[in-house]
Amino acid sequence: MTSLMHMVVENYNELMESKRDPVVDSWLFMSSPVPVITILLVYLYFVLKLGPKLMEKRKAFDLKGVLIGYNLYQVLFSTWLCCQAMTVKSALPHLLNHTCRNPSTNKEFQFALANGAWWYFFSKIVELLDTVFFVLRKKQSQVTFLHVYHHSCTMFFSWGYLKFLPGEQGVVIGLLNSFVHVVMYTYYLIAALGPRFQKYLWWKKYMTWMQLTQFCIMLAYLISIIAMDCKLPKALTFFFVANVVVFLYLFSNFYRKAYIKPKNSLTGDVNTIKSQ
Repeated sequence: MTSLMHMVVENYNELMESKRDPVVDSWLFMSSPVPVITILLVYLYFVLKLGPKLMEKRKAFDLKGVLIGYNLYQVLFSTWLCCQAMTVKSALPHLLNHTCRNPSTNKEFQFALANGAWWYFFSKIVELLDTVFFVLRKKQSQVTFLHVYHHSCTMFFSWGYLKFLPGEQGVVIGLLNSFVHVVMYTYYLIAALGPRFQKYLWWKKYMTWMQLTQFCIMLAYLISIIAMDCKLPKALTFFFVANVVVFLYLFSNFYRKAYIKPKNSLTGDVNTIKSQ
């Protein structure tokens, strides 16, 4: 057992050394996995156990002002992330010009890619507050497996992407996800403004459509990279494919339960009433 643990530690240290980037390591949370794992464990413990227990006999917090500010921040920050992919020195123009060539020797490109990836990772840490706010407002029904899995995985995987396997594929993934978040947090911002703005929220189900479309575009893009045998990190491509397929399944299942099943149930009820 001791020798096995020693081998695991040695392999871990070897992996960390082989993938070490002094610049990236100097950035917040990037030198070691301990901080990000700690954040993840604290998040899961609070939203699944501690938070609901603390709120069980308490009145739900009124977070209207906080939610307005938070969602406005998310809209602006997600818009800024999208713009980073459009700037002159960003990865996106480079990617479009070199779709199947690995520009790993271009230091300017690599720094732009890493810098954008860190801000994307940072945004995923901040987004954990989505669930915290649900718990504090006693909206525990919103703390679903899909919600917690999505937030946990994107935060942890975005750290791993930057630390171990940065690649150009992440530019397209990050751009699409950030654009969807602009729309999504705009919806939440309007919802946070109060009941008199509810009439502007008729498009809720289309957000899920947009998320599903996002995953389909991602999958098509990743499969095209594989089909064209692009000189990009294949391990990263296959990892993204697996992750996108999981999310596509989970979000499709959510859409079916939220918007298709209720309609079918309602139709069945009407038919029953008519037959009587």
